Amino acid sequence: MNAQLLTPEGEKIVGDLARRHGFSVDAVTHMMYSVLNGNGSMAQFAHPEFGGSGQWMRGGMLMLGDMFNHGLKGRVDALCNDISGILANQPGLLSIGSFQSQSQGGNAWQTQATGAPTRQSSLFLPDPASNWWPQDLGAPSATGSQNSVRYAYFGGARRLAVQTGSDTWVYDTLDHQIGGFSQQQGSGGSILFTSQYGTVNLSTLPVVSRNGQPSLPTPGPFGGPGSPTGSSQSNDVLATLDRLGALKTQGILTEAEFNAKKAELLSRL
Repeated sequence: MNAQLLTPEGEKIVGDLARRHGFSVDAVTHMMYSVLNGNGSMAQFAHPEFGGSGQWMRGGMLMLGDMFNHGLKGRVDALCNDISGILANQPGLLSIGSFQSQSQGGNAWQTQATGAPTRQSSLFLPDPASNWWPQDLGAPSATGSQNSVRYAYFGGARRLAVQTGSDTWVYDTLDHQIGGFSQQQGSGGSILFTSQYGTVNLSTLPVVSRNGQPSLPTPGPFGGPGSPTGSSQSNDVLATLDRLGALKTQGILTEAEFNAKKAELLSRL
């Protein structure tokens, strides 16, 4: 928990909370980030002033290491509720989207839904580590992560940034409207995403850049192609048209919607 990431206003609020609830500034700062990381509705924390490790959930659930200290429980619960209310009043700070990020371990699936919190407000200074994607892409529509891979989807720009290790790859999402990812463990390490066309392998998307440098038509980190040129781009457009035709036949797309998208795709050739 880094107090230096708080703005002057954030430091003032932390000081006020510390005086009001009888905790140190360090303890309140720790809880501020714990509640923030719990999207304003829950927190996992570990601080000696809170009885060691514990968990809080808005609505009345609180577990402390000092489980029989009811006075401390009341103070911690009041602090967390105050912090939750303060964070909720910071526009764009908490996740509200439904972007799905999944990871597979054995036969069990774990799902994490995230939106696109900017983590920038009048309380917190921008954290460069949180804005790892190319800044010219703007603010992401949604973000997610599993294991050592992070994603940032830019719906308006039709771009997807993927960070793995020290590399950041940017993909052209074509006409996909991405709703989430599923990462499969194992030797293949394949990554799938869902769009209006169903489940698609990330390797089918063209790579636009790697670490800010335009990409040649070489594989991406998960076997993806480079930026399409010539006949490969034509094949991608034709394949997309086939899928759109199927959606029109199923009644999912109207004739007007199909023709508009068809004109857009053909303009790329």
